[in-house]
Amino acid sequence: MRQFILGSLLLLVCLTTNSQTLKGKVYDSKSTLTNIKVFNKTQNRLTVTDKNGNFEIEAKLNDTLSFESLFYHPKIEIVKPFHLEDTFVFELKKIISELDEVEIKAKPEQPVFTEETYNSELKNLIKADIKNNPHLYQPAGANYGVDFIYLIGQVAKLFKSKKYKAPIYQSITYTQIDSLFDKSSFFNKRLVSENLKIPKKRIHLFYDFCSAKGISSELLKDEKRMQLLEQFVINSELFLELLDEYSEQKPIKD
Repeated sequence: MRQFILGSLLLLVCLTTNSQTLKGKVYDSKSTLTNIKVFNKTQNRLTVTDKNGNFEIEAKLNDTLSFESLFYHPKIEIVKPFHLEDTFVFELKKIISELDEVEIKAKPEQPVFTEETYNSELKNLIKADIKNNPHLYQPAGANYGVDFIYLIGQVAKLFKSKKYKAPIYQSITYTQIDSLFDKSSFFNKRLVSENLKIPKKRIHLFYDFCSAKGISSELLKDEKRMQLLEQFVINSELFLELLDEYSEQKPIKD
């Protein structure tokens, strides 16, 4: 009986020594990070960081921990004694920070902008889309051709979902888009021409096309820029499709 009790106590001490609760905090160069996956590969345990970047996970010495998130480089840590002594801070590096640090050696040449040509091209581009989606441009109950006076007031509603609800924020304007790509180190002219594949002579036309899509100005916030980039990518694909179709047709006369 005495030996059984001693054996049980020894086993309890071993378990306590080998398995502990590791407490940590995850952050990047600016702030703590929420919803970062923390996985103990050795013990097959998973948790995520809370809104303050804190987490707790069962671990022992030499366990392998991994930290993963969509916008951060993955991080691997082998549990050492100092990890278990107190709350330990783990730093993750942003993937997008690599783009931010690219130095632009020369400012791209600005395309020549002719207002008359621009207005004509935008009008013909919209006409080409009207041909494919006439229902998006006619007022309810209309039984006649396209009313361009009505179109001017409704152009911001192009391609919006039937379940669309009015945003809290105003839509991004042409001026805001132009300023964004002129001053931002991330949203620059090279991104437009090289990544989005927009022809230099059509960049201002693309800006106005995006402003007509009703993109929320909330996406101008730094923490929303990946969502804004996604909107520009989607709109660039549609813009290029319409541009190709328009270029294959003769100009449409009134």
